Amino acid sequence: MQAHTFVIALAALSALTAAAAERGGGIKIGGGAAGGGGRDGARGGGVRIGDATRRPRTSPAPPPPRAPSSITAALVVPHKAFGARDYTKAEKAALAKLPRKLKLFSQVRLNVTLSMQGLTPSPMSILDSLCKEFLAVNVSAILYLMNHEQYGRSTASAQYFLQLAGYLGIPVIAWNADNSGLEKRASHAALRLQLAPSIEHQTAAMLSILERYKWHQFSVVTSAIAGHDDFIQAVRERVTALQDRFKFTILNAVVVKKPTDLNELVTSEARVMLLYATREEAADILSTAGDLHLTSENFVWIVTQSVLGSMQQPNKFPVGMLGIHFDTSSSSLIAEIATAVKVFAYGVESYILAPENARHPLGTRLSCSGAGASEARWSTGERFYQHLKNVSVESEASRPSIEFTPDGELRAAELKIMNLRPAIGEQLVWEEIGTWNSYPKERLDIKDIVWPGGLHTPPQGVPEKFHMRITFLEEPPYINLAPPDPISGRCILDRGVICRIAPEAEVAGLEAGTAHRNSSLYQCCSGFCIDLLQQLAEQLGFTYELSRVEDGRWGTLHHGKWNGLIADLVNKKTDMVLTSLIINSDREAVVDFSVPFMETGVAIVVAKRTGIISPTAFLEPFDTASWMLVGAVAIQAATFSIFFFEWLSPSGFDCSTGQDSNRAPQNRFSLCRTYWIVWAVLFQASVHVDSPRGFTARFMTNMWAMFAVVFLAIYTANLAAFMITREEFHELSGLDDPRISRPLTIRPPLKFGTVPWSHTDATLAKYFQEPHAYMSQFNRSTVGAGVQGVLTGELDAFIYDGTVLDYLVSQDEDCRLLTVGAWYAMSGYGLAFARNSKYLSMFNKRLLDLRSNGDLERLRRYWMTGTCKPNKQEHKSSDPLALEQFLSAFLLLMAGILLAALLLLLEHVYFRYMRGHLAASTVGPCCALVSLSMGQSLSFHGAVVEAAAQGFGMRGRGHCRSAVCAAQIWRARHERDAAMARARQLAAALAAHGLAPPPRRLASAAELLGTATDATRPRTLRAPADLLPDLDRPLSCGDLRAKERTRVEMETVL
Repeated sequence: MQAHTFVIALAALSALTAAAAERGGGIKIGGGAAGGGGRDGARGGGVRIGDATRRPRTSPAPPPPRAPSSITAALVVPHKAFGARDYTKAEKAALAKLPRKLKLFSQVRLNVTLSMQGLTPSPMSILDSLCKEFLAVNVSAILYLMNHEQYGRSTASAQYFLQLAGYLGIPVIAWNADNSGLEKRASHAALRLQLAPSIEHQTAAMLSILERYKWHQFSVVTSAIAGHDDFIQAVRERVTALQDRFKFTILNAVVVKKPTDLNELVTSEARVMLLYATREEAADILSTAGDLHLTSENFVWIVTQSVLGSMQQPNKFPVGMLGIHFDTSSSSLIAEIATAVKVFAYGVESYILAPENARHPLGTRLSCSGAGASEARWSTGERFYQHLKNVSVESEASRPSIEFTPDGELRAAELKIMNLRPAIGEQLVWEEIGTWNSYPKERLDIKDIVWPGGLHTPPQGVPEKFHMRITFLEEPPYINLAPPDPISGRCILDRGVICRIAPEAEVAGLEAGTAHRNSSLYQCCSGFCIDLLQQLAEQLGFTYELSRVEDGRWGTLHHGKWNGLIADLVNKKTDMVLTSLIINSDREAVVDFSVPFMETGVAIVVAKRTGIISPTAFLEPFDTASWMLVGAVAIQAATFSIFFFEWLSPSGFDCSTGQDSNRAPQNRFSLCRTYWIVWAVLFQASVHVDSPRGFTARFMTNMWAMFAVVFLAIYTANLAAFMITREEFHELSGLDDPRISRPLTIRPPLKFGTVPWSHTDATLAKYFQEPHAYMSQFNRSTVGAGVQGVLTGELDAFIYDGTVLDYLVSQDEDCRLLTVGAWYAMSGYGLAFARNSKYLSMFNKRLLDLRSNGDLERLRRYWMTGTCKPNKQEHKSSDPLALEQFLSAFLLLMAGILLAALLLLLEHVYFRYMRGHLAASTVGPCCALVSLSMGQSLSFHGAVVEAAAQGFGMRGRGHCRSAVCAAQIWRARHERDAAMARARQLAAALAAHGLAPPPRRLASAAELLGTATDATRPRTLRAPADLLPDLDRPLSCGDLRAKERTRVEMETVL
């Protein structure tokens, strides 16, 4: 509180200084009457320090000479009875020992004004000292040397004095034993050089000890001492600077304001403590730490100079402590007077010899009364400070030159390493055991340390080895089981660790080597969790025993009691559970979980199955709209276009060949034959077709051929992709899929299951009661059995933890497994501990470290990678095709055969029931336009009917019982009629040329077939004997076959 009071007073002084400077350019501190702006105030520009009722002794400021004959420095030292003589002697000796080669002695004379201050001077006494003793003689610098280490009022007084000197612009060359307690921001604002080792030097020495003994982790403990924030910051900066050389980890930074603050160290892994406090505060802190067992032989405490001080009352501290120390005795302080004087002298010489400083002589010219003063802050002080800061003062032969950093700190320092060890009797004594030097490079020399507990070997610096009972349940890839070597009883190739899988009662009393060779008792555990366990054991330093949970269950609440892994923790049978144990709210209510080391959720795995190619696979290169466009539009448009162009073309089936035309119909083209040519061209079939004769129809046929080429190219290019086997699977969206959430509404229902007494089983029982009840008949005891059931088709799906299923999918060499749908109930795997376990915090910290440095991710990628690769099937592109890959072609052929049989049946129906009706109707002749075969069949039937009506075979002669015979008769009549028509054409041609035809005529069919002969009729032609050998006898089909072998056979009747 006293320190805060002085700081507040200093802040008020700063505000008054700034206000006075704005008004009149000077500083006025103290009370005064109203209207105090008298003659002195009117002049302005001066410094008035003191009380208005007590006039301070003033000293007129002489005019600045070109080369002052003397330069004065003030020497501030601790008040000491009969100490003035020692200080004066040291001062004069320092001036006498200055090298005579310094050129300043030819121009100026150095004077030193001595001022002694008490332990805690009041602000007014400090102001009086500045006014009466320093400003009166125009000091150019202040040599401030103090060895007080109270870190209370004394530190606040030093802070006040140095800051006030900085406001006045007077450089200060300081040597403070308690400089670590000075506020850094205020010190940086002041014009101050520090000759004592700084707090940065002490932290560097401390961390050098840690580096020497390979102690990577530690904690920082401070009291509320002045400068404790600067100490913590200095440690952090030093740790950062050494990261490339040695990796430190600050586990805790504890500011002790009450004893309970040390409880944070109880659960910490730190075994090395850096302590910054006063001697009295350190004694209290270490006493509390002893009650918390933090000062045993496993804990090392390293303290700063503020704790050691004058090294009195060491019995309050535990044996084996280490400390950083520099001499702060009166003799050391007196020795530092020479150093301070030498720095001042070298700075004066550097300043005077600089040409640019000729118009800025040294001397403050500040006055308490303000008489003759022209400035409130000494403007030359900043210039002079820069020269002081840049000096390089030669020191003793074994020590480096005195130089300063840009912040005004001593560049090269030496510190002693102290060790608290037993002396005679029960006394403890601080003994120097080494030194730390920052020059020419940092070096630490240590010898013969007595460690905590009186030991002569250093502690490990990490938590001592402790043993843990760890329970597991195997589940790849987190924990895999494999038999050990039957001869050595060890894990083959050092893969994994030995773990017990039998109950403890079965191995009790057995020799370890014999038991380890028995694979029914012990096996080798490996996997993700085992690698994680080995890293944690190495970093935390513990041993362990792995044993399998006896009931083989994960841990669920059944009839109000826990089973499996959770039951072992609840009943204190184990210290930790290590496996793929999912964190959920029910389990967290009875055990403690670490931070998750892997995220997971409930997933579904299904199998890919090779399905039969669809019977319509040959249609799948085009969609339905495309096929409709080709079949219903393109083919029909091309067919009717070709048919009508041929019908209307003069060179084709012209309509001029009707009743009035004299042309004989020569073109045998119909609508069905047009369809035939269109289909033949479309599929490039090598069949006999009747091509159109018209030019327009032929052009249209070529255009259709071009369309067919493009169509077939596209169709063929895409057909291969659809004429292969399909991989079918149940594409489920997740547990919310109706096929899972309401299995009985689907016919047939899917067969799916999970592992009983697992987290997945508990989740389904809680949120999906209907599928949970249904799937109980399909559950499997292990996840491996469930996945195998999916592969063999016994199950349609298996529900389990997502990461485990992903791993098993990646391990399937045939790549037949895949996970489908979204994961449900996202959670994570964690290490489980008994409630309020002391191990939880240390494991959490290590897991977070492993996650941040990428070790967990590397383990995941190593163990989760399987043999199934996405591009595994590429090498099978040249394998021969299997039957199922073109099975649709056989299905298409079978469908064609069945369709042909149907058409055969329809053909018989037509000939038996429909042909007669069509022949008797008027539309019979038009059928030839649709199909020539249909037209011929109708004409053939008419010929047979006509022959029967005219008496052919009326007496049982000439009646043919077979269709082939009747067709031959029809053909003979048709040729006869054609010959008669040709005869009439020839007769007409003869008549046109004036020639009379011969008096003969052709006999009609009736005359050829009739039995009566009219003698009055002219001579008629008779059928040749080779055609109709004997019309008086019945005409047999055998006669016709014998005579017509050389003729063209009758066209096929469709």
